[in-house]
Amino acid sequence: MEVKPFKAFRYDPGVVGDVGNCISPPYDVISPDQQKQLYEKSKYNIVRIIKGKTTSFDNEDNNQYTRAADYLKTWIDKGVLQKDQTDTIYAYVQDFDVAGNHFQRSSFIALARLEEFGKIVKPHEQTLDEPKVDRLNLKRATVAKFGLVFMLYEDKQKIADEIVKQAATQEPLVDYSDEQDVRHRLFAITSKDSINVITEMMADKSCIIADGHHRYETALNYYRETRNPAAGYQMTAFVNTRNEGLTILATHRLVGNLDNFELDKLIVALEENFEITEFEFDSSQTKIEAKQKMLGRMKAEHDEDKNALGIYGGSNAFYTAVLKDKQVMDSVASNMSSGWKSLNVSVLHKLVLEKLLGIGEKELARGGNVEYIKDAGSAVDESIAKVDTGEKQVAFLVNPPKMVQLKMVTDVGEKMPQKSTYFYPKVYTGLTINKL
Repeated sequence: MEVKPFKAFRYDPGVVGDVGNCISPPYDVISPDQQKQLYEKSKYNIVRIIKGKTTSFDNEDNNQYTRAADYLKTWIDKGVLQKDQTDTIYAYVQDFDVAGNHFQRSSFIALARLEEFGKIVKPHEQTLDEPKVDRLNLKRATVAKFGLVFMLYEDKQKIADEIVKQAATQEPLVDYSDEQDVRHRLFAITSKDSINVITEMMADKSCIIADGHHRYETALNYYRETRNPAAGYQMTAFVNTRNEGLTILATHRLVGNLDNFELDKLIVALEENFEITEFEFDSSQTKIEAKQKMLGRMKAEHDEDKNALGIYGGSNAFYTAVLKDKQVMDSVASNMSSGWKSLNVSVLHKLVLEKLLGIGEKELARGGNVEYIKDAGSAVDESIAKVDTGEKQVAFLVNPPKMVQLKMVTDVGEKMPQKSTYFYPKVYTGLTINKL
């Protein structure tokens, strides 16, 4: 993987004040409510560019993309965004808590030479066309790259990790704690020796895209379209798979809008291939205890490399469904690798959603039946609440994939089902901007 330093455009705190008020999560996780909140945080928040508001009066000459281009030009002209004067690799350190445990994930931000998917760059998830059209329109209008692609590489010696650790002893360029209490810090690595060490270390590495598949594919499409040499590189945050803070969380599935759905019939049908355990409750307190028993059983089975699903359908019970025989996946996914068939989401999609509920790939692509819930904070309780209120019919909880499974799938050139992984926390947008 060829990587190189660059001179990023960054927010000038002397103009905008707290830079933390100007950055945001990636565009694809910003809800309408959060979009509104980000607009209100600062008139310079990057959300105006990456996920700008639309109006009923939008047309070809005045829309969210043309407005994004105007914001970028105006902010540069006014000095809101200043270009660094020195070629830099940026150290990006995130501190966060998961389930009461503290983690620190360190990465470095550099430009990565775009490669067609293959030996050097490997995707791990399926993508949809609509987000790629949206991102391509933004690139055409602004001729710039805002969001980071999050890539994984492996280095047992932790060469870049040590350089980032040293850089983190300096005064940060950005130091911001978000609404989830994730602390984001950005530092400059300008030493030519350090930059050369990182670029040389990465020269023979292959990488897996952890997050930002749509951004990467859009970058490829934009480069094919323009042949702009500067567009041949993608702004990327690189994380070592040996980094202790690398955390993968699950993405659960909420199912609704099914005709004639009955939980009892589903549980009976599941018994053909799954060992079902019921955790009953009769009060709010015993409901909490039953939920914890279900989650504990799921984790225990996951630790034993078994496929375990959690199920809640609004009755007075939670359930775990543990796959009896992994070979049953051969009959529903015979053309896929053993690594792909070992994934909890693959088991859920093939043996439950598709086989028992009639939600196959076409139905998933069309949307309307499945909502994806990232397992952070109170996600499980929120999923349960949506079933209790009748907004959804059943919640399927899954264990997160293991790093070894991700490598097994990508090594043979396969992709996991969409929304299979949730690398927590997300890398923020607006820390660095690459103008082409």
